[in-house]
Amino acid sequence: MAAMTAKRPTNTAFTLRDYQQEAVDATLKHFRAGDDPAVIVLPTGAGKSLVIAELARLARKRILVITHVRELVEQNHAKYAALGLEAGIFSAGLGRREFNHQVTFASVQSIARNLEDFTDQFSLLIIDECHRVSEDDTSQYQQVIGHLRQQNPGLKLLGLTATPYRLGYGWIYRTHYRGFVRSEEPRVFERCIYELPLSWMIRKGYLTPPELVDAAIAHYDFSALTPSSSGHYPERELNSLLLKHPRVTRAICEQITELAEQREGVMVFAATVEHAREIQGYLPAEQTAIVTGTTPSEERERLIRAFKVRQLKYLVNVAVLTTGFDAPHVDFIAILRPTASVSLYQQIVGRGLRLSEGKRDCLVIDYAGNGFNLHHPEVGTPRPSTDSEPVQVFCPGCGFANIFWGKTDDSGQVIEHHGRRCQGLLELEGEKPQQCDYRFKFKECPHCGAENDIAARRCHSCNEAIIDPDDLLKRALQLKDAKVIRCAGISVSASGECVTLTYHEEQGEELQERFHMDRPAQKTLFNTLFGRRCGQGRQPRRFTSAAEVVASEALLPAPDFVIARMSGKKGRSAKKGGFWQVRERLFDYQGSYRKANCL
Repeated sequence: MAAMTAKRPTNTAFTLRDYQQEAVDATLKHFRAGDDPAVIVLPTGAGKSLVIAELARLARKRILVITHVRELVEQNHAKYAALGLEAGIFSAGLGRREFNHQVTFASVQSIARNLEDFTDQFSLLIIDECHRVSEDDTSQYQQVIGHLRQQNPGLKLLGLTATPYRLGYGWIYRTHYRGFVRSEEPRVFERCIYELPLSWMIRKGYLTPPELVDAAIAHYDFSALTPSSSGHYPERELNSLLLKHPRVTRAICEQITELAEQREGVMVFAATVEHAREIQGYLPAEQTAIVTGTTPSEERERLIRAFKVRQLKYLVNVAVLTTGFDAPHVDFIAILRPTASVSLYQQIVGRGLRLSEGKRDCLVIDYAGNGFNLHHPEVGTPRPSTDSEPVQVFCPGCGFANIFWGKTDDSGQVIEHHGRRCQGLLELEGEKPQQCDYRFKFKECPHCGAENDIAARRCHSCNEAIIDPDDLLKRALQLKDAKVIRCAGISVSASGECVTLTYHEEQGEELQERFHMDRPAQKTLFNTLFGRRCGQGRQPRRFTSAAEVVASEALLPAPDFVIARMSGKKGRSAKKGGFWQVRERLFDYQGSYRKANCL
């Protein structure tokens, strides 16, 4: 990489841990090979600021390091300054406007408001907490990125985060260095070049083990409230619900006080300011303080300082102190606020996982029933149901071990999964890596036969329009000579080489159709409709006989809807000699009509 060198001084203020050096080396290797925006994923407390400091130290050209809160600007700058090197700070919150140094640490808000001051070329832009970067061109991050690229089209972009996903958006990068695809859609960051999971950091002793205790004698039920797209809940609705349960808050605080007797530092995350004040009233007054977004800066700093030196034991906060807050002695996290954001949940718990002398674990109690698995968080796509779990599904095409939401039986065998396309990344020599094109669930193009995503409206191969399933259903329901059933299952029988499929409607009605397996065209159709989808696409089959079909009945997929039209003599009903002929079978339906058994 032209902007960096691997030369190292003989004396530094700190020694990088092995994984931190690996992250630095991965960055150098990646940017020497190209300019694709990259991401490093390290858990909270893993020392991302040290990785940033080392990368900045190695730089030959100008580097800009930005983030969204002044505390992180200050922390990142401090780690770099500890090397005995000088850097600028550009942050209104810190009262400094320095932009002529080789390395500048800044807040994104201050840079976005003063782009005219940054007219020189920067070789590298580092974004800490990069999961906050939006694709919206009008966002402050995109304004800064766009401006710097105007000055230098070859600008290299590196993001660091502990949580590489956002609610309602999914993964913030497209591909992973271990050979899998996270997103088929364009992303701000192209590739994750280094990652360490939280469980590894804890197992190796780099982070404090969380003790996730289900010891709540009382808890809140926020299930009736609807979160926003960002995972937050309306303050008025929260206050209204909380006012109805004052005894719950009191009981929770009594338990917190009891459990905190053997703890050094307690952080309580409240739902609203009013809620925080109520909590404060139930905790020991002389040991408790509140910090909110409206707390004046000087007062906020005084309270945080008192908490860090252990003059205060309880720190209640509302929507702050989730990033840029470092108090290693914290060993009790009490979550009394709801969130639909796994990123926020991980940031909250992360406040208690830093190492501290004499600290053995961190007690974590979720009184809000958020229900996230800290080690296997809900990411990429929303959890389809509360009993869904991560399951491993091997691709029949390339063999890649996919992780999808799904369900298993008592023996651990996958009985259901919600994956659509294989996540494997095929890296062929001399060619650009491509995502495996195997689809577990698909919609076949009626024009060219190509397999498309089940939500596709145009074929990715021939670009022809694909009829919307809802349009098909709506049209059929309006016809007098059509029948639509919600299919709750299928059964199979055979007579010679003629296979009869019976589609069972949830209320007991049935439709039937036959496939002659000794006729090439019908055998091909059967295999396209059912053989390819066997075992939810995990065990595709090519049946050659009726006996094979009957033997594999349990693997055959049932369509969600079946559409039939009256056939036979013109004007006759089924009772007068006509019969119902199946015309459409809708698999993997996702639309506005209710599927069978989904009341």
